Formats: sequence, structure tokens, C-alpha cells
Amino acid sequence: MTDSFCIFNGHLISIYEPALSFSNRAFRYGDALFESIRLANGHILFLKEHINRLKLGMTVLRMNVPAEFNSENFATLITHLLQKNQLTHDARVRLTVLRNDGGHYSPETNDISFLIETEAIEQNGFVLNQKGLWADLYTDMRKPVNKLSNLKSANALLYVMAGLAKQSMKLDECFIVNDQGNICESISSNVFVVKNGTLYTPPLSEGCVAGVMRQQIMSIAAKNKLLTFETPVTVNTLMNGDEIFLTNSIRGLQWVGQFKQKFYTNKTAQFFTDKLNEITGPHH
Repeated sequence: MTDSFCIFNGHLISIYEPALSFSNRAFRYGDALFESIRLANGHILFLKEHINRLKLGMTVLRMNVPAEFNSENFATLITHLLQKNQLTHDARVRLTVLRNDGGHYSPETNDISFLIETEAIEQNGFVLNQKGLWADLYTDMRKPVNKLSNLKSANALLYVMAGLAKQSMKLDECFIVNDQGNICESISSNVFVVKNGTLYTPPLSEGCVAGVMRQQIMSIAAKNKLLTFETPVTVNTLMNGDEIFLTNSIRGLQWVGQFKQKFYTNKTAQFFTDKLNEITGPHH
């Protein structure tokens, strides 16, 4: 049986073993950060970038960063867990860091615990969605822009609410709007708009999560002499674009086929998906 183990604080345990107490701070206050890491074709992708982002977030949240928190050590642990769960090809790895028990809102300690979980993924490598996503705005709530905005934290109620709205509107995806009324991201991805072969994406100052895949796309663009502008994205930007695609570490790219009354193509999204698979493919 696969997926029956996880790693808690460096120790391999059964996923059925009760490791967290009711006083757990991630459960009580969302006092936690997490990374979703992709295993593609047997390779753990962009682990260094994930660990760097995690450590940066821990610093913002004033969590103590253990000396052994580096990509080499996590590569060893993740590889061990994937072997135990018999996942050799493609999988999703979730690494959660949480502040240890104690205190109410004000913590008694800034020491942390970490949890690594894995989950199989059916497809090999990155596959672009065949049918374009139907997306619209989520406007009930705006995402505040502050020190926490760029972090991938366990405080996800805004995204949960957007997910509920998406379901009730029968959409495939929703765009999240920041407190200036600009589009900063989607429910689980960063947003790129393509116009005349140039890429536009919201800067981190607009409050989007500092996506690891976002960074990869920008670096692939630079290598292929495609211009990227980090600039506020409005409804007008979307309506004037030739393409819109969404990026995250697990799915790579997804293209948006329709926003409001406008339809989009996916040529650039396909180009980036192919480039990603070249970087991460079997001949890595």
C-alpha cells in the first residue's frame, strides 16, 4: 500500500500515528508555512528555491530556523520517504513547518516542528491542460498587501472562500484581487498575461505569493529572450492580452481559455511547458 508513511521532525512514522496534539498551533492559529514540491520523472524539482523561500518565511514569522534546514538534508529525507511510499516517478511532496505548542496568540516558543507528506501524481512530467480554463474574478474579499502576502502560510481562508465561490459559479478558476483592486494571483497560482510575445505578471509588491514556478518561468523567459514586465495587472490587462496562463510548482502551467467574454490561445503556455519538461525531463 502506498502513501502510508510521513516524516515528522526527521522520523519516519505511519500516517495513522497521532503525532500532533489538539493544542497544535497550525491547527489552532494557522501558525505554519508550507511548500508544495514536485517530483517529476524521479527528480525533486527546485528544492533549493523551496527551502530558501521557506527559511525566508520563517524569518518573517520569527520562527527559529534550525541549522540543519538545508536542501541537502531535505533531499535525503524526501528521497527516503518517497522510497518508503513506493513513489518513484511523479509525486507531490508537502513540507509543513509549524511553531511548537504553547501560548495563545502570543507564542511561548519560536522553536518549530516539520512534517513531510507525499502523494502520487498520475501524469509524467508537466502536461498542459487540453481545454482552456474558464476563469473570472473573485470579488467578495480582497487580499491585503502586507508582510504576510508573499508567504505560503497555513492561513488559507481567503483561498478557501474563493474556492467555494468558484464552485458555486461553476468556474475552473478565480482571480484574487488585492486591496488596490488589481489582480494579484489565482486561487493556487501566479498569473501571467502575454501580449505581443511579452509577459506581464504582478510584482511581489502587489501581494501575490512569491511562487517558485513564477521565478522559473521568468528565468526561462530571460534565457529565451522574451521580455517580462512585473507590473500591476488589471481587468484591462487581462482583456487586452493574447494569452493568460497560471503557474504553480505542482501543475506547472495551466492556460486560461476564457475570461468574461474573451477567449485566449495557448501557444506561449505550450512553449514554456515544453521548456520546463526539457529542464526536468528524464535526461536531467
